[in-house]
Amino acid sequence: MLHVTVVTHKVHPYIFRLGQTTNWKSRWFSLKNYQEFLREDILLKEWLAKKLKTSHVSDIEIERSVNILNIIIKTARPGILIGRGGEGSQKLKKEIEKKLIDIWKRIPVLKKRPLPKREIKLTIEDIKSPNTNAAVVAQSIADDLEKRIPFRRAMKQVLERVSSQKEVKGVKISISGRLDGSEMARYEWLKSGRIPLQTIRADVDFGQREALTKYGIIGVKVWIYKGDIFEK
Repeated sequence: MLHVTVVTHKVHPYIFRLGQTTNWKSRWFSLKNYQEFLREDILLKEWLAKKLKTSHVSDIEIERSVNILNIIIKTARPGILIGRGGEGSQKLKKEIEKKLIDIWKRIPVLKKRPLPKREIKLTIEDIKSPNTNAAVVAQSIADDLEKRIPFRRAMKQVLERVSSQKEVKGVKISISGRLDGSEMARYEWLKSGRIPLQTIRADVDFGQREALTKYGIIGVKVWIYKGDIFEK
């Protein structure tokens, strides 16, 4: 008699709904340079995420065409990135161009190839409702933890603020690590409303961030449910 054991797996809420209610964050197609462009995207996004940590960036999207590379940064604090008279965005654009040259040199396959001539475009988009964006909410909790605010107070304050938004149907916040300096790491969570993780048409926004504290890294995860999407 054959026995089949079914093992469940954790699936990222964004990947689970990709193509249904969510879209790809890197939008381009290439048969010849697929591996190189993919590695370039990953390294560039990691560098930008570290550099723009204080700007409350939720997403970094990349679009490519023949001679154009468009980098879209979605942030809750666009004024910090743009700067006075656009000086901040121009400075960031030049730093991105230098970083792309450095990345191109670091990839072994591309060392012998000339750097492609392409126009770099930087698009900064404002997040209209930061309290309903999971990545921004997770970053705000991480900032509070780094300021040594008690984790329960930080979680409750954010939970109440997010739950008070009209479009929010449910929210869940979880943190894990050496909370309040305890010797053993543990997991704590709070929830309000419902979070249908198995419903594909459910508009569930997910974000995770890390807080670097005196006792180590504390992980923060946030789920925000905004209702169902029947047409996309």
